[in-house]
Amino acid sequence: MIDIRTGRPATLARRGMVSSPHSLASSAGVDVLRAGGSVVDAAIAASAVLAVIYPHMTGVGGDAFWLIHDANEQKVRFLDGGGRASRHAELQTLRGKGLNDIPFRGLLPATLSTPGAVASWGEAHKAYGRLPLKRLLASAIDYAREGFVITPRLAGWLASCEADLMLHESSRLLFLANGLPKAGSVFFNPGLARTLEAIAADGAAGFYGGEIGGLLADFSQRLGGVFDGEDLAAQQAFWGEPICGHYRDLKLYETPAPTQGFTVIQMLQMLEGFDWRDKGFLSPDHVHWLVQAKQIAYHDRDRFLADPRFVNVPMQQLIDPGYAAQRSKLIDPHRALPWDRVPSYGSLKGDTVYIAVADGEGHAVSLIQSLYGVFGSAVVAGDTGVVLQNRSAYFSLDPAHPNRLEAGKTPMHTLIASMGFRDNRLWSVLGCMGADGQPQIHLQTYVAMLDFGCDIQEALETPRWLSGRFALGESRDTLHIESRFPRETIQELYRRGHHLNRWGPWNELAGHAHGIVIDPITKVLSGGSDPRSDGAAIGW
Repeated sequence: MIDIRTGRPATLARRGMVSSPHSLASSAGVDVLRAGGSVVDAAIAASAVLAVIYPHMTGVGGDAFWLIHDANEQKVRFLDGGGRASRHAELQTLRGKGLNDIPFRGLLPATLSTPGAVASWGEAHKAYGRLPLKRLLASAIDYAREGFVITPRLAGWLASCEADLMLHESSRLLFLANGLPKAGSVFFNPGLARTLEAIAADGAAGFYGGEIGGLLADFSQRLGGVFDGEDLAAQQAFWGEPICGHYRDLKLYETPAPTQGFTVIQMLQMLEGFDWRDKGFLSPDHVHWLVQAKQIAYHDRDRFLADPRFVNVPMQQLIDPGYAAQRSKLIDPHRALPWDRVPSYGSLKGDTVYIAVADGEGHAVSLIQSLYGVFGSAVVAGDTGVVLQNRSAYFSLDPAHPNRLEAGKTPMHTLIASMGFRDNRLWSVLGCMGADGQPQIHLQTYVAMLDFGCDIQEALETPRWLSGRFALGESRDTLHIESRFPRETIQELYRRGHHLNRWGPWNELAGHAHGIVIDPITKVLSGGSDPRSDGAAIGW
C-alpha cells in the first residue's frame, strides 16, 4: 500500500461521535450528545449549524435524506425529506416558453419545488428526539446572529459564485453588501437566525407556516415564482424502507428511489467476483474495473430512476445479484468502456453536506442534505436569510422520461447515505457530497476498507477519481483523477483508452466524505473526515 496519510489519524471514542464537513458543526453535535441528546438530536444540531456556516453547500432551503439505525429495534429506517414540485408546476408551460431544460440558477428552480429538509428534521425529531428543538438549534442561531468566521474554502466559493449572487437583490445584500467577504472575516445572517428561532419554537410548522412561511410565499409570488403558501404547507417527510445488498461480508443499506443509492449496491455486486488483493491498491485494474462498473450502473440510473410515487422504478431488479452479474459482462478488462455504449445523462456538478453520528449504544444516523448546486439557485428568499435550492433543475422536460416534471413530484436525487453491517452488527456510517460523484466515492471508500484493509481515515484520504463531466463540452468519458495515484497507474489508464483529466494532489471537487466505523468487539467508534473539507470527526 502506498503512503496516503496527511498525518491526521482516525478519531477514537467510546460514547459518541459526529463527523461532518465543518469542525464547528461536529462540535455542536457532540455537545448535544453530551447533554443527553439522541443521535437524531445531534444530527439536527450539526445540520443546522452547517445551514448557517456552510451556505454554499446546504441550508434550510434544501432537501435531506436519512438512514437511522434504531438499536433497540435492530432496524434501519429511511426518511425521505425531498422537496415536492409545486402544484403549479407544468411541464408544457415551461416548454411553451421555449425551455428544453430547467435553468440551473434563478427564481424558477428556486421556487419550482419546496424545501424538504426542515420537514425531515421535524419528523425525525418527533420519532427520536430527546431534547427540545430550542436546545438543538441554539448553536446555529448563535452563529447566525453573532457571526461566524469565513473559512478559505467558503471565501473561494463566494468569489467563484459572485456573478450569480449579484444577479439577485436579496442575495447581493446578504453576501456582497460590503464587497466580497474574505477568509478570516466574520459573517452575520440575522434573517436566518429569526428563521431558525421560528423552527425552534414551532418545529417544521414554524418554517412552512406562520411568519416565515408567509415571507417565503410572499417572496415567491411577488417576484413571479412558482410555489405559494399552500405548496409550503403541503410539504411532508415520509418514512420508508431502505434498500439493501451484499458485498463480501458486508450487508449494505442505501437510500432508495428517488435517490441514486441503488447504484452503489449494483456496482459492488458487479465487482463481487473480482479479487483485488493480487492486483494491488490503486493499481490500474483497481481503478479500471471500478470505473467500468460505474459506467454501467449510471446508465441504469438515468434510464429508470425517478419518484416511485409517480413511476414504477424496478428497484428489486436493479439491486438483484443476478442482474449485476449479467451487466458485469459488459466490462472489458483491457479497454475503457465507451460512454456511448451505455448512454447516460447528468453531470457531476453539485454540492452537499453529509453528517455521520453514532453513539455507544449502537444507534446511528446517516444524513445527507443539500441545496444541489453551489449556493443552490443563488437566490436568497428576502429577509428570511434562506438560500433556496435548485434541485428542481434535475427534472426532465421530456414528456416521455420517468423523471419528467410533474406537480407534487420529487426530482431524481443524487443525494445518498449508507450504513453497513458485518456479522449482523452495525459497522459503518458513511456518506459524502459530490452530486453524481457520491456513489463513486461510496464505492471507492468501501473497496479501500474491505479489500485493502484501510481504516476509515486512510480510506477517506485515498487518492480519488470521479468519472463523468463537470461542465458542458467535456466528454462523458472524462476520468478526473488526483495526481497522487501512482504514475504507472495513470500511464496504464491512458493506454487502456481512458480520457484523463489530471487534477492536483487534493481536489475539493473530488468530494467531502465522512464516516464512522464501529469495532464489533470493543464497540470503539473510529471516525474519519475528509481533508478536502473543513471538517472533523469529534468524539466523546
